[in-house]
Amino acid sequence: MMEKEYDVVVVGGGIAGVCASIAAARTGARTALVHERPVLGGNASSEVRMHIVGATCHGDRPNARETGILEEILLENKARNPTYSFTVLDTVMWEKTALQPGLDVYLNTTMFGVCMDDEAARPRIKAVEARQMTTEKVFRLSAPVFIDCTGDGTLSAMAGADYHVGREAAAEYGEPGAVKKADRVTMGNSILFQARDAGRPVPFIKPAWAYTFTDDDLMGHDKEITSGYWWVEVGGTVWDTVADAEEIRDELLKIVYGIWDHIKNGGDHGADTLALEWVGFLPGKRESRRVLGDYVLKEQDLLAGRVFPDAVGYGGWHIDSHPPERFRCIAAKTEESEDLPVHLPGLYTIPYRSLYARGVENLLLGGRIISATHRAFASTRVMGTCAVLAQAAGTAAAWAAERGVTPRELGADVAALQQRLLRDDCYIPGVRNEDPDDLARGAAVVCSSGDGAAVIDGVSRITGWVSAPMEGEAPWLELRLPQAGPVGEIRLTFDSDLSAEIMPSLSDWAQNRQSPLPPATLVRDYVITAFLGDSAVHTQTISGNYQRHRIHALPAGTVCDRLRVTVLATQGDERARILEARLYAEAQQKG
Repeated sequence: MMEKEYDVVVVGGGIAGVCASIAAARTGARTALVHERPVLGGNASSEVRMHIVGATCHGDRPNARETGILEEILLENKARNPTYSFTVLDTVMWEKTALQPGLDVYLNTTMFGVCMDDEAARPRIKAVEARQMTTEKVFRLSAPVFIDCTGDGTLSAMAGADYHVGREAAAEYGEPGAVKKADRVTMGNSILFQARDAGRPVPFIKPAWAYTFTDDDLMGHDKEITSGYWWVEVGGTVWDTVADAEEIRDELLKIVYGIWDHIKNGGDHGADTLALEWVGFLPGKRESRRVLGDYVLKEQDLLAGRVFPDAVGYGGWHIDSHPPERFRCIAAKTEESEDLPVHLPGLYTIPYRSLYARGVENLLLGGRIISATHRAFASTRVMGTCAVLAQAAGTAAAWAAERGVTPRELGADVAALQQRLLRDDCYIPGVRNEDPDDLARGAAVVCSSGDGAAVIDGVSRITGWVSAPMEGEAPWLELRLPQAGPVGEIRLTFDSDLSAEIMPSLSDWAQNRQSPLPPATLVRDYVITAFLGDSAVHTQTISGNYQRHRIHALPAGTVCDRLRVTVLATQGDERARILEARLYAEAQQKG
């Protein structure tokens, strides 16, 4: 067995694990990411191919898209993947992690054991044991802090953390939409499929083991037949979504091939030239364990749009609680009378106290397993929300390891954690930039046209500098410092149109709602110039940008009294747009 020591070990490489591990490494922690599959991304990978949704609710809620590391990944994918290929997204996520300094990625590696610290006064993880199937190597990975991003809470369960499965009764937390009587029912699993037009008639022979369906069985649910279907969902009642995962997959295959037989051979569905190109063999899972923390997020918090003092992330997807055995409900023409979906009036925040396990001292939580009731989970479970919470968990884990404190103890300095997340382009409703190291907060803002004051107003979305139409002289924005001094880094946040969707998707409907190109509102080409008096002491030109958040280091020893950003071109918009500008005397990002 190979022994390796880290500051932070992240188990599970879905969207949450990717964001958590990158965040931990960039915060200075020696980090390991352990993932049992050959590709990263979980439900967003080419193995499942579910599109990434979040607080925008498919673009219906303006300016709500999640930023930070997830935005960086999706904008990278948008620039390099105009045909919405999930295998290209696999590569982008591998690249972001494998090439991240300070981060070791263990793919095809299954955690099979957890070593607890017998000398600790309270339950504490000492190491995890994992086997890499491709190399036949066995590892023991130790660290002072661990993050469970497994989706099923596998690490938490093996470490003895408190967790819940199923639906709480309404009386337990006073939730208005909860079921009257508690049960162990969860949402089910789904597999998707993809079809392509072959340009000629393509026959389909139904496998003998597949089911047979009629129009009446499907109740018109066979629309958009090239990509489907989230509602092919079973499991969560008689079948446990973890223990019976293999049986659930087999049942889903019988359903999917039966549906495709109906589409091809059960009447005129306009599918004569369609060929079945891909069927998922790894079911996408919605719900299993939820680990309990110091605070359990509940339905009322979401309905009220609550802003917690220790908020580190936010959500906005509706309370999307699927009827148990959704496909069976369709076929039987029944719906549940309790636990119904609810559309939320606005955004809500999620507290740091929901991101660590209350029963294990050094265990943080990322993704859908955070501390929440079933009703709250029905909203927080979507991947956009999971990503921003995981970035918070990764940042917190690195700091806890560096300071030698537990995640709970780190909560005493949650204001500093919030400021670090804002600096890294996360958004927390109700929290503004108060970073004492940001020199731009004390600068005067001067620009060629428009009003640039909003670039230092503390919120890096919606408002900012918008130039006059770009005709003739290139527009510019300048930060003038009260006095000359060292400047080692400038951080710029551009406008990537946070009301739109930029996700890959199997769905033609979802693809047609977005451009295949990077957002036109982004600044593409620009020049950064540092001045001391009337002299330019440093100039750098950036071309071909497609990211929202850019960090530029200045040469060591640069002393200046003003910095100018001159915009030469955008990705298509006629105006230059900058949402936030920050200046630091020294470089801030460690990884």
